[in-house]
Amino acid sequence: MSPEWHDLHWGAPWFAPVAGAGVRVSGQVSLGASVAQALNMAGIAPLRFVPQSDLPDGTAYEQHIFDTGCVPTRDGLHDFFNGLCWMRFPLTKRQLNLLQAAEIAKAGGVGQLRGPVRDALTLFDENAALFQAPQPLWDALLARDWRRLFVDLRPLWSEARLVLVGHALMEKLVTPYKSITAHVLRAPVPVGLGGDLDAWDAWLAGQLNAEVLATKPFTPLPVLGVPGWWPANEDADFYNDATVFRPVRTQG
Repeated sequence: MSPEWHDLHWGAPWFAPVAGAGVRVSGQVSLGASVAQALNMAGIAPLRFVPQSDLPDGTAYEQHIFDTGCVPTRDGLHDFFNGLCWMRFPLTKRQLNLLQAAEIAKAGGVGQLRGPVRDALTLFDENAALFQAPQPLWDALLARDWRRLFVDLRPLWSEARLVLVGHALMEKLVTPYKSITAHVLRAPVPVGLGGDLDAWDAWLAGQLNAEVLATKPFTPLPVLGVPGWWPANEDADFYNDATVFRPVRTQG
């Protein structure tokens, strides 16, 4: 097991949705299993994980998953977190794959340019997050009014939930740094779903389609600004760093 695996701190709030499976799967990797083998041992994903070498030359990764129900998987944290996301958000991951396959078929193959829908699908898969929060927090987030979002409205965060669904985003947070930024879907998670992530998964899968994704329906959120996620943000000056907490660009 390479040193990066020893930096997995499952008590971190950003790993909460995948921590249970993550402990089990990483434990198998520590005993010598490949990432694909360890994910399959967990036995809770809707498909099989296979070695990267199973992906035939010239076959698109997403197309192979669509055709075979098998996910080519490398031994590293990136594909490890991808597997955990398949376990935690199976309906969403399946919908993303269906949409990718449809776009590939529409284009007659992968080609050099992915196009706006495939670009948005990839961005979502790698870096997305979901937000359930009172409207004032949403308004501040969409306005990128960081001081209002994180300082003035800080008490409202007790009623909010931020859930990461992007596997590259999770991988970055193995070794956190201030500028890590999620792309939050600009569709509020219904408050009525509470914290039931199975219900979130079903809701999200129903939200994702080519027409919506073509509009790039995301807004940025520096995740270490979330109250309770990083000790340094207890100091309001943490949010004065304009290289991270960037205001909306103005025309002119």
